[in-house]
Amino acid sequence: MRQNLARRAALVDAAIKVLASEGARGLTFRAVDAAAEVPKGTASNYFANRDDLLNQAGARIYERLHPDDATLEAMRNGPLTREHTAQLVGDVVARVSAFRTGYLALLELRLEATRRPELRALLTARVRDDVRFNVDQHLAAGLPGDATAVKLLYLAANWLIVERLTLPGVFDEAEAARLVTELVERLLPQAPA
Repeated sequence: MRQNLARRAALVDAAIKVLASEGARGLTFRAVDAAAEVPKGTASNYFANRDDLLNQAGARIYERLHPDDATLEAMRNGPLTREHTAQLVGDVVARVSAFRTGYLALLELRLEATRRPELRALLTARVRDDVRFNVDQHLAAGLPGDATAVKLLYLAANWLIVERLTLPGVFDEAEAARLVTELVERLLPQAPA
């Protein structure tokens, strides 16, 4: 296997684009080569097989979706209110939605994981870690709500992202923002005065 890390990353990013636009069935080495604008046969020099490519695409999506230090800092240092929490959840919905190809590719990978045990194991571990990370960060920041409330926010925000990316006419941006605020207000306790 080739070890040019920049080329490998470009190929994985191209695989994410192919997954988002063509679905898992359209993910071939040839399609990845074309999307990455590299000579035919390049992807096959970097990945052992299609499963390897699928697994690496899944891992890369989660790398790119991880919040940056500034986002985590805003979470830790903001007011401990439902309003601030609603802003944070809204920011997550916006940030993840901005990586449209990644999230759509992730949906394709989830469907493909129902047929591929290794991919299922990878995604299960990544999602479990992501949920744990979100709960831990929320609780450590002292924001209102318990672990169950954070998990419910996580689930609702993820489905709102699916709606916004796949059927954007269902909830426009303004309504999505109102729904996030309402969700937080209904799920989380009011901070003591």
